Amino acid sequence: MTNRTLILAAGVLLAVCHLARAATLQVSTHGNDQHPGTEERPFATLERARDEIRRLKTGGGLPAGGITVELRGGVYELARPVELVEQDSGTAAPPIVYRSRRGEVARMVAGRAVTGWQPVTDPAILKRLDPAARGKVQQASLKALGVGDLQGIGKAGTYQSDPGLELFFQDQPMTLARYPNQGYLRIAEVLDAQGIVKSGQAQTAEGRFVCEDPRTARWTGEEGIWLHGFWVWDWADQRIPLGAADPTAHTLSLARQPGHAYEIRKGQWFYAENALPELDSPGEWYLDCGSGLLYFWPPAPLAAGQAIVSTVRDPFQLNNVSHVTFQGLLVEAGRGSALVIKGGANVRVVGCTFRNLGNWAVKVYGGARHGVVGCDIYQTGQGGIHLEGGDRPSLTPAGHYADNNHIHHTARWDPVYQQGITAFGVGNRVTHNLIDHVPHVAIGFTGNDQVIEYNEIHSAVFQSNDAGAIYTSPPDETWSMRGHRIRFNYLHHIQGFRGKGCLGVYLDDCFSSADISCNLFYEVATAILIGGGRDNTMTNNLFLNCGRAFSIDARGLGWAKGVGDFATKELMALNYKQPPWSVRYPELLNLLEDEPLAPKGNVVARNICWGGKWGTTEAKAVPCVTFKDNLLETDPRLKDAARGNFQLLDDSPAFKLGFQRIPFDQIGVYPSEDRASWPVVHSVEPRPEP
Repeated sequence: MTNRTLILAAGVLLAVCHLARAATLQVSTHGNDQHPGTEERPFATLERARDEIRRLKTGGGLPAGGITVELRGGVYELARPVELVEQDSGTAAPPIVYRSRRGEVARMVAGRAVTGWQPVTDPAILKRLDPAARGKVQQASLKALGVGDLQGIGKAGTYQSDPGLELFFQDQPMTLARYPNQGYLRIAEVLDAQGIVKSGQAQTAEGRFVCEDPRTARWTGEEGIWLHGFWVWDWADQRIPLGAADPTAHTLSLARQPGHAYEIRKGQWFYAENALPELDSPGEWYLDCGSGLLYFWPPAPLAAGQAIVSTVRDPFQLNNVSHVTFQGLLVEAGRGSALVIKGGANVRVVGCTFRNLGNWAVKVYGGARHGVVGCDIYQTGQGGIHLEGGDRPSLTPAGHYADNNHIHHTARWDPVYQQGITAFGVGNRVTHNLIDHVPHVAIGFTGNDQVIEYNEIHSAVFQSNDAGAIYTSPPDETWSMRGHRIRFNYLHHIQGFRGKGCLGVYLDDCFSSADISCNLFYEVATAILIGGGRDNTMTNNLFLNCGRAFSIDARGLGWAKGVGDFATKELMALNYKQPPWSVRYPELLNLLEDEPLAPKGNVVARNICWGGKWGTTEAKAVPCVTFKDNLLETDPRLKDAARGNFQLLDDSPAFKLGFQRIPFDQIGVYPSEDRASWPVVHSVEPRPEP
């Protein structure tokens, strides 16, 4: 064999070995989709790399070691959603990975940079602007930039207002022109159709009320103004178009909508937005959808940052995709949710950053074993990570998971029921996450066999009361939603809206069979609420400086007895006396014959309460609850609580009652190559009135 033959053979062998290991396609902001995707001649778009993978699979399959699409650092402006379907799947071997090059960040911008700014000179517009804004506001034509979808606030609705186009500057969300700039206006009186004051828990189909702030006179004749308010309850917000403003009578009317009767109550609060006359401070903006002109008072010189409007909805969409990983990407400035996964299996989202989005960061519907790991998520219009999957009739778990993520400053658009993380369905895990500065629920769950462990939550539920940092998401909580583990979590500095109170863990309306054990509650208004449910265990928890440790009621025997009708029908529909239900939850077999609406089977044992009040139990619930070996009004002997060391000294009297040490060092986020950032910086800050 000649030297030349040996060299050629070695080259072939090296190529084969390389294919056996893995292959890499390169993408760069300076690339070209006509290139072959190599280091020297990279592609320009992720879609071109996806199509190349399709070609490779058709031509002979992927290398055994999988294939990596490596995106070099830079800004990739998306013109449309990136769509992956079943044919874009990998396998367990080989997988497919889309990732930023190590040490660099690929920024996937689902919006359009705004250029062509000019001072406002139109006399009609200047007249509508606040005097303080004249000469400060700039305008740009979005139509001239090719932005055709100018959707603003999408619809009137509770919790879900469907934000459309938004403006970001210097990587921060700007404020749609509003009044007041902070806080709320108040409903002074509610009026009936004849303008007569209605008393008490007033309701009106006319939606007319008194607001004594003289500023509302500026809204007369303006179109497109929306009122965002907590009209009846402080846990339910809704955006409603303004119908009319009467400056003489100091009244406002909500726009009538077919088949919709408004309920409003004296003393409730609201603010106005999408109002050009209220563009009166730096950082505010307004879009005239008719002309396509964007008006903006920049908080810094425009040359000091980049203005971007969101254009692409749900920029990454996966349908029935399996064994694909997204790693180290930054996704921002989009409408909808950054990454929506439907069906499929084993999609992993690792070490990514999601910010400045209209809705959520990652939403998972169906499929199996999808995971979100080590991500940073902030400044979303709604929530963080939604995990939904598994089959309840067969109790088949989905196995989705959210681990080691930092989620903060969310729900800036819809402030309630937009959770940091949700776990719906059967058999999902929420572990080792840090969730802070979320105005309402941090972790919402429902269904069966959800695991919520080793999470740290603080500075939550500051926008509302009658809500929990860890909450059973409504509606229709029932006896069948069983098997949940809420353990080894650290909840602290959670006090509610205006200090009126809220909950750490809230099991609403007869929700049953949750194991709430080995958690630390520190500076929480009420740590745990069991709302009439059964078979809940509250054991080995440490309650420090809490308003009260717990509340247990018997609402099913009183005002919530209607829960029984739906809950009974659901049990029948689930064939609860047949496998797998009869095997997994044998305690259900005789439930309907055992006062099902009574809160039986609840256990409160081996807990420590120090520096705050113990709990309250409704009289009807007292015979249904077992209390045993709780350490109350006795110094538990903490090492150094003032400096955050809550470990018990070896001579703590709690150990004689069977208390087990809580592994505080394992709670929260942890260092890992899969983390988007490290160290993770966060702080507890006093929350101003929203």
